[in-house]
Amino acid sequence: MNWIVDNVGLILELTLVHLRQSVIPIVLGFILSLPLGWVAWRYRLVRGPVIVLTGLLYTIPSLALLILLPSVIGYSAISETNLIVGLTIYAVAILVRSVADGLDSVDPGVRQAATAVGYGGGRRFWTVDLPLAGPVILAGVRVAAVSTISLATVGILVGVTNLGYLFTNGLQRRIIPEVFAGVLAVVIVALAIDLLLLLAGRAIMPWTRTATAAGRRRRMLPVRAAA
Repeated sequence: MNWIVDNVGLILELTLVHLRQSVIPIVLGFILSLPLGWVAWRYRLVRGPVIVLTGLLYTIPSLALLILLPSVIGYSAISETNLIVGLTIYAVAILVRSVADGLDSVDPGVRQAATAVGYGGGRRFWTVDLPLAGPVILAGVRVAAVSTISLATVGILVGVTNLGYLFTNGLQRRIIPEVFAGVLAVVIVALAIDLLLLLAGRAIMPWTRTATAAGRRRRMLPVRAAA
């Protein structure tokens, strides 16, 4: 514990860097996944290929991807941009299916009602389809966020400094508290981002809280009746 206390400044600095390297891919992955997920939902003939191909992106070994990216996008091998691009690819691999499944979960009757009152395709998507698909999409975003924060540590293996530095440096110098500090920091960042996403979802989609409360009341009715 003495090592952690003596190096709080370093841990906080690396945590902020790690946070930046993780949040950008999460946001980019979400933005890119919306049109891809919509295409997969809207056009049934391409749904399978789109979801399968994007899903296969997640099977690419992270270290191999980070090594190959410089030759593809033209940046130096030791570049934060390469890490962000790689993490964005993995986020897209998770989120495309979530977007498609979320849009699938919207009641067709609600869409028909929106169309009947004069909503065009674009307006209906942004004001009806996307909000109602929100809970499913948010669940995917939370998974992608935790995955991204964890995968970001691989960047240290190609020279991109973040919390992964505490792993490699601690192992090389056999300082176990340093490795422990890195693991703990990654877990705290992941939990903090997940909590923020959960709270943001409740704030943006207040109807989900009402639905959850109604569901709880329905489940309690048989118990009360039996009593």
